[in-house]
Amino acid sequence: MQQKTITIIGPTASGKSNLAITIAQKFTGEIISADSRQIYRHLDIGTGKEPGVLTTSINRGPHTKKAYICDGIPHYMIDIIHPTTEYNVAKFVKKARKIKDDIASRNMLPIICGGTMFWAQALLEKTDFPPVLPDKKLRKKLSTYSTEKLLAILKKYDPLYAQKVDAQNPVRIIRAIEIAKAYGHVPQITKKLIDPNKNLIMAIIHPKVVLHNRIEKRMDTWFDSGILDEIYKAHFTYKMPWTKLENFGLEYKWCTQYVRGFITYNTMRENTIRDLKHYAKRQNTWIRRWKKHGTTIHDVTTHKDALQKVHHFLQKD
Repeated sequence: MQQKTITIIGPTASGKSNLAITIAQKFTGEIISADSRQIYRHLDIGTGKEPGVLTTSINRGPHTKKAYICDGIPHYMIDIIHPTTEYNVAKFVKKARKIKDDIASRNMLPIICGGTMFWAQALLEKTDFPPVLPDKKLRKKLSTYSTEKLLAILKKYDPLYAQKVDAQNPVRIIRAIEIAKAYGHVPQITKKLIDPNKNLIMAIIHPKVVLHNRIEKRMDTWFDSGILDEIYKAHFTYKMPWTKLENFGLEYKWCTQYVRGFITYNTMRENTIRDLKHYAKRQNTWIRRWKKHGTTIHDVTTHKDALQKVHHFLQKD
């Protein structure tokens, strides 16, 4: 029998985690998080982690002994490193591949779930990345630059790639500069086609008004749940520099500025919600572009619709 994998993507606040857990419970699955911020410990509310606990079990495979258990379902690639530790998509793909194979070897259903589209796509397409080691000195220097200045530097090395890179993601721009300095440009990465008989990719889609309401409601819930306390503790207890927190972007950028006394509460809330809506738009754009490149992605709006698609997919030979 062929190894089959379910992947759930979608914009922020669309309900990906909840759907993944529902599918895992019904079809005996385990979840691999494809979220570039949920890998970090101590950042829980602002990264949208579902409540859970880290466990170790000898009953799972060699690459899945440690898991983040939420609603009885093992999750992987959550709470794996300290926030000051550098991590990237190449490390994610290498580790997540092993976890995915481990899950399948135990006759469980691998479920990839997350909103970091680049990571999810790289894992599914078995992308091979340039073997360029991190340059801590360079990263420290570049981390003080604005995204505009970073893009200008990248453009000097590789103007074509500078047009394609996520201009709102300084971490990704810095990594591109790092690679470009080693190669003189950003080399094209190798990918493999995604087999639709082995992979069911579902994108949660909501009308714009509905999604924006979900974003606002969730953000206000996070304010009530203590995201500001989380940021304060991340800096003073876990020794995360303010600049590092701000570089996580979105909620962490504006909430950090509020905690430091630079902006008012209303400005913090308005800017955060505005940026989250823009981020959701970019995520949906990525999904549409991914489809146009030939990948089969099924839009779903309800759990019932998604569960039916999973059932049909798993029944096929």
